[in-house]
Amino acid sequence: MATKYDKAIASELIQQFGARPEMLVQVLHAFVKRYGFISKEAIRQIAAELNLSRAEVHGVVSFYHDFRTEAPGEHILKICQAESCQAMGSRELTSHAESTLGVAMHGTTSDGNVTLEPVYCLGNCACSPAVMVDDKVYGRVDTEKLDGLINECGG
Repeated sequence: MATKYDKAIASELIQQFGARPEMLVQVLHAFVKRYGFISKEAIRQIAAELNLSRAEVHGVVSFYHDFRTEAPGEHILKICQAESCQAMGSRELTSHAESTLGVAMHGTTSDGNVTLEPVYCLGNCACSPAVMVDDKVYGRVDTEKLDGLINECGG
């Protein structure tokens, strides 16, 4: 997913949104789509080209869960932490995933294969607990089904 940072390409991404500060969130989404994460170098460049402070850009990056400042694993496993999923066992599922993968939430396995993240509603409440692997949502996930999904990721 992650691509080597290129200042010229990054500048083109920023220019696609008119280099307007009010388009910061859209610019950040474009960076995540292109690079997989938002590096310190990207924060500096975005701030400079949008005429914002680095603190302002970093504040937005750290506020929204869709933005990360480190490269993610090859696969991203998100486990819903919303009330419906918690009532149906997502806390236990989270503990199982952390134990199986050997990482805590927001962590990436040592081989760089899987990043484990919380998510706060996948819109699949009727089929709780729900998880998302990369961009695909799965419902009624138990530990056995989760193990199968992890195995499909090569974990």
